[in-house]
Amino acid sequence: MSFARVRALVVVGLLAVLALVFVVVAMVKDTQGKVGTAAGCPDGWPLADVTLREPKDVKINVYNATEEPGLAGSVADDFRNRKFQVKKEGNAPKGVEEVALLRFGPKGVGSAHLLRAYFLNNAERQYDPKRKDDTVDVVLGNGFQQLATTTEVNQSLGDLGSPVAPPGSCPMPVDDK
Repeated sequence: MSFARVRALVVVGLLAVLALVFVVVAMVKDTQGKVGTAAGCPDGWPLADVTLREPKDVKINVYNATEEPGLAGSVADDFRNRKFQVKKEGNAPKGVEEVALLRFGPKGVGSAHLLRAYFLNNAERQYDPKRKDDTVDVVLGNGFQQLATTTEVNQSLGDLGSPVAPPGSCPMPVDDK
């Protein structure tokens, strides 16, 4: 091996060691370690449960805001067949023009994220930071036609990505769930 090759290998090895030291020091001295967690959360902000739930763990109320009679009952049955926990069904004041309106609080963020996929991300979200339960109200609007198929839900979940905490809230740490 020539002297030039040995010198090049020493320089590359030295650069690799320096890069490793730099990365370790940067990670140890990181001052943003608690950003995006409850420890970095301002006082008074609610902790949002951003865990993506399985349908069997999601509690919903289904309300009909359209002129079509019995729509809440048929959609509630469809959700039950998909293993959701339907707590209530009934009518809501008319005037929801969207496909659906999802109303939820900090404990229902992950559940509402899953439900958005069943409406192919066409459901409006209404976050209430004062709401204490983990139930999501599904208000069916005039734009509603049908729930998405399993394949469409899976594709929509891929497009949506992971649930995120709404503005004015912080993600709940994994230990607190």
